[in-house]
Amino acid sequence: MTKAGWESYGVTHTGKIRKINQDAFLELTDSQLWLVADGMGGHKDGEYASGAIVDALKKFAPNKTIGATISWIHRKLQSVNQALCHLESEGGGQEIIGSTAAILLGYQQYCISLWSGDSRIYLFRNGKLKQITHDHNYGAYLATNGFGLDEASAHPYSQFLTHAIGSDKEFFLEAQIQEIRPNDIFLLCSDGLNKEIADTEIEAILQATAIKEATGQLMDLSLLRGARDNVTIVLAHCIGG
Repeated sequence: MTKAGWESYGVTHTGKIRKINQDAFLELTDSQLWLVADGMGGHKDGEYASGAIVDALKKFAPNKTIGATISWIHRKLQSVNQALCHLESEGGGQEIIGSTAAILLGYQQYCISLWSGDSRIYLFRNGKLKQITHDHNYGAYLATNGFGLDEASAHPYSQFLTHAIGSDKEFFLEAQIQEIRPNDIFLLCSDGLNKEIADTEIEAILQATAIKEATGQLMDLSLLRGARDNVTIVLAHCIGG
């Protein structure tokens, strides 16, 4: 496969309950980089944290090698992590100032997922949807350590993040690489989407709808369901090469 062509669409919404949108996204289709960030902390702090991640990567340009490209992203996010930890300590350490980050990077015939937190990246391939990240939260930790899915999700601390940018001085970013196939569709989202819509419903919309319309349909359905959190959706479609 030669260099892939891409189309992508992104949308974010405050939702029906929250007063401020602490989500942010970045859509650099020509450079093949997409990002969703979900901030946490006080209203201004969470918004600042997710915005800092977007600002750090908005001048992204791929390097000559995939390793150097990923290292550049890692360094930028590590700098944000240090800055947010410093900001938190200046405030007395009363509240974490941080953000999730879910990043998709297309590089030649490969796609690299980088993430910290519980914002997700899905792959829709051959009509089937699969989550390719795993959530960095306590519920997911319990589920991988002997608890049933229902029991883990019902735990009062299930949504507490185990990793995020700014949550700890020990910066953590998980990575996964895979080959791209023509017509692959990647979905990046904050947890405001998967709180309202099941994976099977997302899959059905992607099976029936082009991605521009699917982006709007997913957002409309989230709002119809009550959108208890901010909702951010980015869809990136590999249109061949």
